[in-house]
Amino acid sequence: MAGLLLQIKAVSLRPDEPFTWASGLKSPIYCDNRVTLSHPRVRTYLREQMASLIQDQYPAVDAIAGVATGAIALAALVAQELDLPMVYVRSAPKEHGRQNLIEGELPKNARVVVIEDLISTGKSSLQAVDALRDAGAHVLGMAAIFTYGFPAASEAFTTADCKLRTLSDYDHLLKAAQSRGTLTQTELEALSGWRLDPKGWSDAKG
Repeated sequence: MAGLLLQIKAVSLRPDEPFTWASGLKSPIYCDNRVTLSHPRVRTYLREQMASLIQDQYPAVDAIAGVATGAIALAALVAQELDLPMVYVRSAPKEHGRQNLIEGELPKNARVVVIEDLISTGKSSLQAVDALRDAGAHVLGMAAIFTYGFPAASEAFTTADCKLRTLSDYDHLLKAAQSRGTLTQTELEALSGWRLDPKGWSDAKG
């Protein structure tokens, strides 16, 4: 999975010319998993692998929930693969109409697996978990394409009592990048250092 994300440039690594995240932090990596939707072979592989992960890790699932907006399409693909109901969770309630936070019909007391495209701090992902629990769902856990593996995210999921499983992670991404021979040893060391202290790394880049 990590190799495919690099191949289609869903993940870009640029330690010498850092990206600026919405938070203002500078980062040597940028991940946009929406790109997978534009590549049929990768999209199919992703759908099959995510469905397989859910069947293995969350066999009692009754419904799939996607986190808006990045995971809505993937959630729909996986729900179709598993022949399950699907809903999605907004980041905030709609400001008109029924002011829904959860879109779609959520079965009563449903055992739900939440699908996410990317886990960074986990904050927005876990907000969706809270919304589903408030609506009466039993959240079995979350399945995501990729995680940076930040300690803060691991702590947040533990505190929220939410199991997280992903198809790929930052360590496997670096191994895949190294095997492609596109990064120097200095660049790999910079990427490894960033994950340990993202803010310190960003501050050093000015």
